[in-house]
Amino acid sequence: MQQARTPRKTIPVRSHAATALAALVIANIALAFGPLFVRFSDVGPVAAGFWRIALAAPVLLAASMLMGERPVRASRGLWGVLALAGLAFAADLASWHIGIGRTTLANATLFGNSATFIFPIYGFIAARMWPSRVQALALALATVGAGLLMARSASLSPRNFGGDLFCLLAGVLYAIYFVLMTGVRERLAPFPALALSSLASIPPLLLLAFVLGEQVWPGNWWPLLAMAVLSQLIGQGCMIYALGHLTPLVVGIALLIQPAVGAALGWVIFDERLAAADAVGAVLVALALVLVRGGNKPQPLAPGAGEPKSA
Repeated sequence: MQQARTPRKTIPVRSHAATALAALVIANIALAFGPLFVRFSDVGPVAAGFWRIALAAPVLLAASMLMGERPVRASRGLWGVLALAGLAFAADLASWHIGIGRTTLANATLFGNSATFIFPIYGFIAARMWPSRVQALALALATVGAGLLMARSASLSPRNFGGDLFCLLAGVLYAIYFVLMTGVRERLAPFPALALSSLASIPPLLLLAFVLGEQVWPGNWWPLLAMAVLSQLIGQGCMIYALGHLTPLVVGIALLIQPAVGAALGWVIFDERLAAADAVGAVLVALALVLVRGGNKPQPLAPGAGEPKSA
């Protein structure tokens, strides 16, 4: 007699979402350390971005192959999008790293994550949906929280203004990268997607570092190795995984975890004084994330906009 086969256990969708949310929180905590390593490195800011990617990309590629993925074969038809995503990420890193040296750690992480609001707006437009009441409330809380996190540093010293603009540009470029990678993640697993987009980021970063006349070869390797592991492998790896399972609104609001962590790091390491507003802002961001995680569905922009068409 043949034994009856035991049916496979399927992982509930809610379990995927919970894992993705945990990955998203880990990603933002890890990425918040990036500006710190840029400040500690002895190469130019764009060169630091080059090493972050160049040291991590071979590991990502090897990991994806060990997991049985075929990155090059699986990415056919996506090479143009991956090249654009790599270029957007390279421009994001270059702009952000230049800004980091010209503003506070809190400002760098806050303005550098202005994708907080750009990416969710894209999500609603792409889905042709209005935010639900709960989602609108979450966005409002996140906006107030971001304002409070910014309030202290937005005692805008002209000395920080140039750096803030560079970081703001980086946030816009980061949102473009997210939009492109969301499409890629519909076809590719996290490791191949990140490995290939990372490879596409390396040439423009190296070229720009040479054009700017930066020191490229480091004398001190540990900040660059730490940035490659914490920011690219762990931070960006968890972020790309989360992109495949969570809505743009959840991903966007979670980006505000970084300024809160960045402000704490600036206070502990560089004596960039914290105010009560920073703590309140961080609490509001956490509340927004809880709300949007359990929020109800968005509403169609127009009658029938979200409904499937009949044949």
